[in-house]
Amino acid sequence: MANKNQNSGSISVKNALKKGDGLTRLSAVFMGAGNLFRKQVGKGLIFLALEIVFFLFMAYRGMGLLAGLGTLGVNEGGEVFNEAKQVYEYTMGDNSMLILLYGLLTLFIVIAFFLLWRASLKSAYQAQIWLEEGRRLPAFREDLASLLDSNLHKLLLAGPVLCIFAFTVLPLLFMAAIAFTNYDRNHQSPGRLFTWVGLDNFRKLLDSSSGLGTAFWHVLGWTLVWAVFATFLNYVLGMILAIIINRRDTRWKGMWRFILVLSIAVPQFVSLLVIRTMLQPEGAVNVLLRQLGLINGGLPFWTDVTWARITIIVVNLWIGVPYTLLQVTGILQNIPKELYESARVDGANALVQFFKITLPYMLFVTTPYLITQFIGNINNFNVIYLLTKGAPATMSYNNGTAGKTDLLVTWLYKLTMDFKDYNYAAVIAIMVFLLSAVFSLLAYQKSGALKNEEGFQ
Repeated sequence: MANKNQNSGSISVKNALKKGDGLTRLSAVFMGAGNLFRKQVGKGLIFLALEIVFFLFMAYRGMGLLAGLGTLGVNEGGEVFNEAKQVYEYTMGDNSMLILLYGLLTLFIVIAFFLLWRASLKSAYQAQIWLEEGRRLPAFREDLASLLDSNLHKLLLAGPVLCIFAFTVLPLLFMAAIAFTNYDRNHQSPGRLFTWVGLDNFRKLLDSSSGLGTAFWHVLGWTLVWAVFATFLNYVLGMILAIIINRRDTRWKGMWRFILVLSIAVPQFVSLLVIRTMLQPEGAVNVLLRQLGLINGGLPFWTDVTWARITIIVVNLWIGVPYTLLQVTGILQNIPKELYESARVDGANALVQFFKITLPYMLFVTTPYLITQFIGNINNFNVIYLLTKGAPATMSYNNGTAGKTDLLVTWLYKLTMDFKDYNYAAVIAIMVFLLSAVFSLLAYQKSGALKNEEGFQ
């Protein structure tokens, strides 16, 4: 068994090329040759057939698609006068978007072929070792049967991995590539080509002297302010409510929890749209306050910048606090009662118990939750867009593309859907990803949940 594990661990491309025999090395050129000549016909034919298909694809289409990545098209569409017919004819020209997409897909095909080549070479070397050890090589039928037994995980994961690549990885890389082009409202495909511009879009976005840069830094600042308030106010208020309800002297605990959590039962987008309507200048709230004689004119919930930002944060409390309440309630009920009893014996009052026992325990358990909530609020599209759509906007914000209450994610959406500036939207998406990733990693590394994992066990 030890010899088997040792040999299995030595199955690598380096060892196959260095220690493999002629048949194994032949598999580096003709995939599956080592399996074919060792009577693993089914496996060998599959490797060889896939190699032939790959080279045929590269010869007929692949090389051209890869070459297209360099220029993203050369023939621009437009009207051309046909002298024979004495009419103008429209020519489609190259489609830069499809050229970029197919080029990226071809790159992935090349990478997949390289992985397949490695698998073929390692399979040939594995067969060589087994024959040298006097072991019988598994037949093709046995290899297929293993997919329902020892290799079942490979069979079950094949579909999800393929879907993740097709619907997550490829679109993300396509979006990232767009950030390095001039694909905007003036370069729409088909018809108008777009080209590579390198880091120009990033320079414009980070240049505070330009309209785009001014908008970016203002929106980034408000995004961070919003994320901090939306995260920690929800956490603090939810924690306070949970502690109050969880007190021994509080009666009807279930009723209070039910009332506070009731807002979760209503779809969020419905609640937000209703609140948006109620807080309009002629909405229910302003009309009621005027009828009661408390105000003369309407309160500028959505027309004044400061009012709009505060209103958004307050409305988000109503939506977010119940989730924190539920989570903290579960944590409070699992804090060992012996800790509080020992603290009372030592003379600690309720305030000391909270800061020495309750708060450290909750922060230890909920730090990952706080991190995910903070990142979620940076990307909180629903609350902002459904309440204000970024308004009120000012023309100084990159010609009105960004509003005073826009987050980076809502601005990204508007740049994409309303203004067709796909390149700048892609740059902003990359910046949001970097911001989220860096904060998550740094915050978690500094947290007690990582440094003192066994501390509360």
